Amino acid sequence: MNVLIVHAHPEPESFTSALKKAAIDVLSAAGHNIEITDLYAQHFNPVASAADFLVPQNAKYLVYALEQRHGLDTGTLSLDIIKEIEKVRRCDLLLLTFPIYWFAAPAILKGWIDRVFVSGAFYGGRRIYEHGGMKGKKALVCATLGGRKAMVCDGGIHGDLEMMLRPLLQGTLGYVGFDVLKPHFSYHVPYVSLQERSVMLDQWRSELTSLEQRPILQMPKIGDFDSTLSRRL
Repeated sequence: MNVLIVHAHPEPESFTSALKKAAIDVLSAAGHNIEITDLYAQHFNPVASAADFLVPQNAKYLVYALEQRHGLDTGTLSLDIIKEIEKVRRCDLLLLTFPIYWFAAPAILKGWIDRVFVSGAFYGGRRIYEHGGMKGKKALVCATLGGRKAMVCDGGIHGDLEMMLRPLLQGTLGYVGFDVLKPHFSYHVPYVSLQERSVMLDQWRSELTSLEQRPILQMPKIGDFDSTLSRRL
């Protein structure tokens, strides 16, 4: 299996980085091929702009998704975008490792998605969900947060954590066709002991050895909706 790990943490010695390293170690030992995009280390530019298109279709007015399609068709996307698209196309599993900031992924990861998940290749028209461009691939989120588990569940003050990340899990990964595996969360990370961190790392390593059995999140299916994408009665 080809695995692409997209890592979004500015501190190489962080617990999030330790989770990334554990994934590399476990998956490599199992014989999988690993590619890494370390967004902070690579100084990845997260800002979507007209500069992403070397030969724009319309130089006077930017419609980003339309320019993505034109750039993809003509091979005139910015080189950093092309390299990342090729990585995603090669992978069987996309693993995202990041800390949760303000109920969401860090801006640099959102920017990677904005620039790399190009219209025409990843999605377009009714090519979404089970018909999306990434159909047949899997995606797994591995995220850390400072809050306790009791705070981010049904009945907790912030509500369910998977629902909190719905824009990423469904609105991005599921939308473009990935089979989205049940995410892995590490809670209260800045405040736990080294021993507790070790236990959490061991749990993550164990989960990585059984990815084939990991539950897949349920996503909408185009076939359940009519031509206006309203649910069939």
